[in-house]
Amino acid sequence: MNVEWKQSDLEDLWVAKRQLEYPSLTARISALLGKPIEIGLKLLPGNWNKKIREITQAALLKGLEFAVLTIGNKEVKKSNDLLHRALAFGSGTAGGAFGALSAAIELPISTCIMLRSIANIARSEGHDIARLETKFACLEVFALGGKSKKDDTFEEGYWAVRSALAKEISDAIKHIAEKGLSQKSAPPLVRLITSIAARFSIVVTEETAAKLVPAVGAVSGGVINVMFMSHFQEMAKGHFSIKRLEKRYGLEAVRQKYEVMEI
Repeated sequence: MNVEWKQSDLEDLWVAKRQLEYPSLTARISALLGKPIEIGLKLLPGNWNKKIREITQAALLKGLEFAVLTIGNKEVKKSNDLLHRALAFGSGTAGGAFGALSAAIELPISTCIMLRSIANIARSEGHDIARLETKFACLEVFALGGKSKKDDTFEEGYWAVRSALAKEISDAIKHIAEKGLSQKSAPPLVRLITSIAARFSIVVTEETAAKLVPAVGAVSGGVINVMFMSHFQEMAKGHFSIKRLEKRYGLEAVRQKYEVMEI
């Protein structure tokens, strides 16, 4: 049975689509620097893509552990975006002084900060962050912000990314529910973390490259981290707003409205 949409919910969906179709992080950072990120990309080590993917996978697994063990308060509260941006600025300022070498240390920290912020946003939209499904939905946000003009493989829309991850998330939830996080090498978790890392590492590489652009110092590294955090906060707000609407109207109804809605 079709449910008539409230005008306020249509407006929320429009805002969510604007957030999810936001200009890429690369474009915004390049505009901030007044220089293309490609300058920094040329300064990265030759094996950087492989190395950053390994670092990203480890950071996401740490983030997952953090989410499962520490994020459990389901009380609805307004998200504290500014606090998490301030924390991101601090880690970026410290990491910016050491360039790409700091990524292995900084990324797990910044990933956990972002995950905490994403969980805050999920809770502010009325989702129970004590539930394992919500925690994985928080992790899913890292895959949503990974579009890049340099790699057509990841030029996927919001719904395509969610569809691609749906089975892997379901399998991972079942695995953790049955066996916990003790078997980190279990195929369901490996598949999910690898898929998310493949997208997330694109954005991480571009963020790291931006810090290597000549004349970008420690303070600018902090500013870039704030933009990095803000980017994923926007993704999270759009994602969890849509998931809230799905509870009322159903996934397919929301998807159909989303796809035909002009922004």
